[in-house]
Amino acid sequence: MPIPIDQITGLLLAGGRGMRMGGVDKGLQMLRGEPLALHVLKRLASQTGPLLISANRNPERYASLGAPFGATVIADTLPDFPGPLAGMLTGLRAAHTGFMLGAPCDTPALPADLAARLADALDAAGADIATVATVNAQHEVSIHPVFALLRTSLADDLAAFLHAGERKVRAWYARHKTVEVTFADERAFYNVNSLQELADLERN
Repeated sequence: MPIPIDQITGLLLAGGRGMRMGGVDKGLQMLRGEPLALHVLKRLASQTGPLLISANRNPERYASLGAPFGATVIADTLPDFPGPLAGMLTGLRAAHTGFMLGAPCDTPALPADLAARLADALDAAGADIATVATVNAQHEVSIHPVFALLRTSLADDLAAFLHAGERKVRAWYARHKTVEVTFADERAFYNVNSLQELADLERN
């Protein structure tokens, strides 16, 4: 049974510290005249039902970016920026749908068929989580775990994992039935980690 789009909440993950960018709020850095986060929101909005924005700084600015999409801004319930799983947990708790699709705010080219392909794979495998893998020209496989479709029923287990002091995304996924979906275009998952990378992307 295919997963209906209105049963997938989109979660933009913009709650990190941006340390490799000198501590700036990464999602608000400009690319081609728009904040990085807005590029991602536009791509998520066409693939999901309700939208959430996980942001621990500048909530008013993110609320403004999300307003045209009806997005709600949420913040981590755990202190000290404990990583993407904390944002995922807040999203799982806030979602009113059976599934949630997470994507980081610094990946402006994410695929238009991301939700559909992850949903098909999760449904076919009877999995709890579907995440992304890519293969480059040298046939090297890369895993992109923060791009993931998750059953929102996993919230309590993730909360217990985090409260035990665990932080690693892939270690939590290993506790559940997880399917990896291979995408051919590695560039679609390129994430901007520095101001230099952002400047390079602007030129290309």
